Amino acid sequence: MSRYVVSLSPHEKGTYTVEKVMWGVVIALLPSFLASVYFFGIRAVAVTAVAVATCIGVEYLIQKFMLKCEVTAFDGSAAITGILLAFNLPSSIPLWQVVVGSIVAIAVAKMAFGGLGKNPFNPALVGRGFMLMSFPVDMTTWPVPVKSAWVWNITAQADALTAASPLGVLKEGLKKGETIDALTQQLPTLWDLFIGSVGGSLGETSALAIMLGGLYLLYKKIITWHIPFFYLASIFAFTGIAWLINPEAFYNPVFHIFAGGVMLGGFFMMTDMVTSPMSVKGQILFAVCAGIICSAIRLFGAYPEGCMFSILIMNAFVPLIDKYIKPKKFGKEVNYAG
Repeated sequence: MSRYVVSLSPHEKGTYTVEKVMWGVVIALLPSFLASVYFFGIRAVAVTAVAVATCIGVEYLIQKFMLKCEVTAFDGSAAITGILLAFNLPSSIPLWQVVVGSIVAIAVAKMAFGGLGKNPFNPALVGRGFMLMSFPVDMTTWPVPVKSAWVWNITAQADALTAASPLGVLKEGLKKGETIDALTQQLPTLWDLFIGSVGGSLGETSALAIMLGGLYLLYKKIITWHIPFFYLASIFAFTGIAWLINPEAFYNPVFHIFAGGVMLGGFFMMTDMVTSPMSVKGQILFAVCAGIICSAIRLFGAYPEGCMFSILIMNAFVPLIDKYIKPKKFGKEVNYAG
């Protein structure tokens, strides 16, 4: 007897599968990975490899032995979580802490809610948030990028030079009452920020590499332009208005676009299909609100970076956004009464 599949319209079969989408994102992350290796050496490889292996392994064990369900640990989603978690960590982070953060990301933020497609928060950012609260010193120690032979020693960076991140320099300098002119001499140039030759997390320093990956995602139609554009535009507008009002207390908006994790967050974490709104209007609202939150934390909060907090906060509002801002219905409603 033949089987019939009954489903709601529209009945259109697409060419994308979960595996194709996930591994497409992995390919898009390769430029940032190569940049991290160039600037931070073999430690970038070690941190990323440990995070990816742990995420895949934990998901496999939970599905195989706890949930006893179909194993999907190798579909690419766990690998993406591992890569993004690693990209949000400094290269000097102890590897055992990477293991802990990866376990939290998969076991708590993803599998505890039922696995792929059911998690309300971005797993990589949940893992990073846990690590930031648990290991604050190691999570805010930024090795200075060094492109020399010794950086290829996996243990050498324990003694490497460290410095505050560009956002940290700006925040601490303003707290001490330093002028913007004086801080400009201490901050990296916009070119250094664009290329990535600055201290920071592994995958967030090179805006160029992130943009190349983002363009690949757009070309492959894995993401749309709405979330990255409106997230970055809202940060540029918010910080730009503050800068225009008082240029002696706030730094120029281009710096805020290239510094920190907003490029990585805008292209790779806010666009997560599971934790972002379905409709275009919902995505725009999601991105603009996240951009305002990120900017407010950077300019007025105690913490120099607001990207992670802005995304996690807005993840919590996605169900509400989807409830009240729905995609257009297919077809046309007709009133047959009378």
